[in-house]
Amino acid sequence: MRFKNRVAIVTASAGAGIGQATARALAREGACVAVADSHERRTMETAESMISEYGEAKIIGIKCDVSSAADVNTMVKKTLDKFGRIDILVNNAGRNILSNVESMTDEVWNAVINVNLKGAFLCAKAVVPSMIKQKYGRIISMSSVEGWTGSVFGETHYVATKAGIMGFTKSLARELGPKGITVNAIAPGVIPNPFLERIYGPLLEAVPSITPLGRGGKPEEIANAVVFLASDEASYVIGETFVVSGGLYMH
Repeated sequence: MRFKNRVAIVTASAGAGIGQATARALAREGACVAVADSHERRTMETAESMISEYGEAKIIGIKCDVSSAADVNTMVKKTLDKFGRIDILVNNAGRNILSNVESMTDEVWNAVINVNLKGAFLCAKAVVPSMIKQKYGRIISMSSVEGWTGSVFGETHYVATKAGIMGFTKSLARELGPKGITVNAIAPGVIPNPFLERIYGPLLEAVPSITPLGRGGKPEEIANAVVFLASDEASYVIGETFVVSGGLYMH
């Protein structure tokens, strides 16, 4: 198992998407996992499901709004109290509220920035001290191919955060690399889920025709990339944004 004796925090890991797929993939490879999400009921249901599979000693569920420093610090404390260390942080939490610039309010802009970008910063800041102490860590954040391509769907705030994650990743990698911590990001293409189906609807039907592999991605395919970047097999990979898009975008 790749992650025996390793501990991971995965944010936004209670929903039916990349986060939960990642939490389960890390657990299958032997990691102890903190399932963190802002939705309390789903968090506990997911944690209980994983406990039934991997055991109570391996899984903890923690309600956490990543835009709140208090919540993030509590999440990290609970993880350390239970497992004694943190080796892997997966910044998966994200939010999107479609709005054209001319009608976008400060509240909408801030809501997206605070989860997608500030949340990644708060989580990284909170786990770094323990990673520095143990001279080992893996920080992996979710970007998007739209961080390069932009968007015409009222997502200027969302795209700004995803481009920001790329820059954040590079700078944090330079800062933490000498301390034994690698920092990378993943830029998924279109990964169909109930949220995307609700906000984009028929637009998703075009994905097969514009993607060389002829389909959207699966959450498990993004989780597999996370597993690689978190593993010792990726020990010389740092500051990169991995594209996992079925060829929708080739960087």
